[in-house]
Amino acid sequence: MMEKVLSRSIRAICLGGVAFGMHAAWAQDTQNAPMQRVEVTGSRIRQVDTETAQPIQVMTQEQIQKTGLVTVGDVLNQLSSAGSPDFSRGGSLTSNRENGGQYINLRNLGSNRLLVLVDGKRWTQTVDGYTDMSTIPSAMIERIEVLKDGASAIYGSDAISGVVNIILKKKMEGGQVSVYTGANGKGDGRNKDFSLTYGANSDKTSLMIGLSHTEQGVVWPGTRNITKNPRGPKHPTDGLGTGPWGRVTAVAADGSSNDDPDNSGFDRLLNHTGDQTGNGVGADSRNPANYHDYAGANADKYNSSQQMMFQMPNKLDTLFTKGSIELPYDMQFTTTAMYSQRKSTAQIAGYPLRSDVQSTYPVYIDKASYYNPFGQDLFFYRRTIEVPRVTDNENRTFHADATLSGAFTVRDLNWNWDVGYNHSAVTGSTYSTGNVNLLNLKKALGPSFKNAQGAIQCGTPDNPIALQECTPWDIVGGPSASNPQVLKYVMSTGQATYGSTINSATANISGEAFQLPAGALGVAAGIEHREVRGYDIPGQFEQSGYSTDLAGNPTNGKYTVKEAYAEVNIPVLKDMPFAQLLSFDLATRHSVYSNFGTTNNSKASFMWKPVKDLLARGTYAQGFRAPTVGDTFGGGQQTYDDFMDPCDTEFGQTNLPGVSARCAAQGAGAGYRQFDQTKSPVTSADGGQSAYPFMAGAGNSTLQPERAKTKTFGFVYSPSFLPGFSGSLDWYNITVTNQITGISATQVAEFCYIQGIQQYCDAIKRDPASGQVVNLSRGNINMGAMETEGYDLSWSYRLPGTRFGKFGLRSDSTFVTKLRQKANDDSNWVNYLGEYDGTSAYYRVKSNLALDWTLGNWSATWTARYYSPIKDKCYSATVECTNPTGLANWGTKYNRLGAMVYNDLSVSYKTPWRGQVMVGANNVFNKQPRTTILGAASASRVDANLPIDRFVYVRYNQAF
Repeated sequence: MMEKVLSRSIRAICLGGVAFGMHAAWAQDTQNAPMQRVEVTGSRIRQVDTETAQPIQVMTQEQIQKTGLVTVGDVLNQLSSAGSPDFSRGGSLTSNRENGGQYINLRNLGSNRLLVLVDGKRWTQTVDGYTDMSTIPSAMIERIEVLKDGASAIYGSDAISGVVNIILKKKMEGGQVSVYTGANGKGDGRNKDFSLTYGANSDKTSLMIGLSHTEQGVVWPGTRNITKNPRGPKHPTDGLGTGPWGRVTAVAADGSSNDDPDNSGFDRLLNHTGDQTGNGVGADSRNPANYHDYAGANADKYNSSQQMMFQMPNKLDTLFTKGSIELPYDMQFTTTAMYSQRKSTAQIAGYPLRSDVQSTYPVYIDKASYYNPFGQDLFFYRRTIEVPRVTDNENRTFHADATLSGAFTVRDLNWNWDVGYNHSAVTGSTYSTGNVNLLNLKKALGPSFKNAQGAIQCGTPDNPIALQECTPWDIVGGPSASNPQVLKYVMSTGQATYGSTINSATANISGEAFQLPAGALGVAAGIEHREVRGYDIPGQFEQSGYSTDLAGNPTNGKYTVKEAYAEVNIPVLKDMPFAQLLSFDLATRHSVYSNFGTTNNSKASFMWKPVKDLLARGTYAQGFRAPTVGDTFGGGQQTYDDFMDPCDTEFGQTNLPGVSARCAAQGAGAGYRQFDQTKSPVTSADGGQSAYPFMAGAGNSTLQPERAKTKTFGFVYSPSFLPGFSGSLDWYNITVTNQITGISATQVAEFCYIQGIQQYCDAIKRDPASGQVVNLSRGNINMGAMETEGYDLSWSYRLPGTRFGKFGLRSDSTFVTKLRQKANDDSNWVNYLGEYDGTSAYYRVKSNLALDWTLGNWSATWTARYYSPIKDKCYSATVECTNPTGLANWGTKYNRLGAMVYNDLSVSYKTPWRGQVMVGANNVFNKQPRTTILGAASASRVDANLPIDRFVYVRYNQAF
């Protein structure tokens, strides 16, 4: 546990703290006052000197407020070392339970490879290993320490890319109220923040309580020309989807759509007014003359962007309390409790319904339906824009910990100990609307007639269905033919519950074993017992497969961990020529997991100061990430996969030894051809989309942990001839092997039929008559590797004071020189550096430069944020394509998007009555967004992780 009173060295860390933290976790001592021994993130050994071998960044509460952002996630995502978040506010189509939260992707290695601590203790995680930073209220934070180094030997699993340690306020006397509001230039995306903290202290006790409320407002794509169309303003009619007016075809013998007029088929769409906005009125669907041949006209389609959220809203309410009491024998008892409730909402367009949306339960318009004028069963297409799909996610986080700590001396050497218990739990529920109940839909589109009272009734005159049991639907008639009664009947509500709990008991001891000529030998050791359990249970109706929601199976599991660690700090030289300081730090951790076994991870680091002004430092660390509850016990969810069946006799690999025999044994013998969703043979080696839903995300009980090696080397320079200047340059290299990754459907099939691995053959089921794959389960396996390398450059300079005030410059930059990944041990490395991939932007350079000014009660900060150029996919070979022959991770052709620079300004004034007024603007010059193919949000072709507009805010703080 951190000491109550921080040393002057820790305060020095914060002094140069750049807009996103200070670069050097060390400073020269200029005071003669005694200093407390403190524990710094990355080491368990308390030291008077806070020089460390690891690069650490620090952000203070004041710096957090100056960013103009209200959540911890948004603040940390602007770190130069942070990549694109795994779950973006623009990902309204994302169905993960994590959606709506905020996650930090340090070094572009994934948010689940970063360990998040609060006061040195593990924070909550989802069943898939992600830590939601939005559940931590920024008002309660004293500072944030970011360790950009592997630390599994110190902290255990997940600390591969680094560690974020959020240090909460320890005590306060009196109270403080903070009120904040801000919005985009268009008036949307309004953020609000309110917090109240109060503390009281006596000689031996302290108590602090706080509450906060934070809101982040919604942004709709229709408010801006660049976001209101799916493919951007230059392509307003591209990317349109299924329209809201009924489109019908004949039904083929195999149940698929038959639109071939030479085979008794047709493709007709209801006449209507209006355009792709869905604002028209449909003609009478019972008159066959009111239809026209469907030819893909824009007016017959729909712009789904107008119903989707560009940036999703969320609300967070938090109650926090912390107390401590001094006990006899130099002991202290400290406890913290926090409860947070986050509510987020995602909305996407109404469902693009079609007859075979669930291939195992197709629904057609019955030939005897009152609304069917064609006299035969109809295959239909229709988007239900009357009811957009909305998912509300309520996430509740509870944390409680208790620590008993003390200090003692042995032979005049200082020792500290602590024992503690830590409980962190997440529970959540989702509630969704806008999907369709296929059981009721089948009845609503089944036989119907006009009864004697003139009402349309399900069934037939001879076999009617009671009005209260079924409501017929004129689905082809479009939105203008719908009514609330029928929508209530055919629509379904989905719900799910999820949660995860981490309980841990710890015991630690650290101190000075004995004195060496260069100083005391510092040691630390500890043990930990941790239990992790989690669940994710879809609603029973969603599990059934009779909803347009993809069916899913429950996830439920737990594992336990027993760990022990030891660390030693060895001072070798001190105050010697060319060795003002030379020390080594060694650490190791032994972990025993109930789900996979034992792992050992160690770390070695050094510090060397040849002269007082210069520090050289370096580390070599082993790291690991244990399989999560979801990895091991995941129930899986339906998905329609693109895959290539090795048993296909034309494009498969039946020519390889043993493949034909294995295929024939499962019913895919001579002449077998793989069919796509249209029931046609695939036409290339790319295969086609599965005609039947597969199961993805299934758990794998044989998973082993990921392994990582981290190497760093750097310098910190604080020249005595230039007071106020300090700079650092650190090189890093991180390699992750045995990567836990999702296996594709093609890989499952290849492992079965080409390599003959039985466990993968067991995951495949074929139709005995046709040989087609009708079910396939796939999950995660240990396969592949990733590597990143680069440099962190940071510096700060506090200029001499002038009559115009005090000025300071601060900068923090990350230069990535390598970012690559390979799918398995035999495959080639694929480079992603300087390119988009999925929705992630892998910038070569991210840099923050800030200018600070203070004069009396006034202060201001100007910050410039730089993002280097990046490659994106071409719109086509001739449109929005700067390099038609250039190479990228997706193949040939890329479009180079130029560098982006955003400027932010914050100005504050401290009032005589202990208040503070702060006003500011992010993206001061209102730099406009640009379109992208791969980095796009769900709603439009704009990167939602970059500013959409100028954002203006005001905050008022009042102490009392």
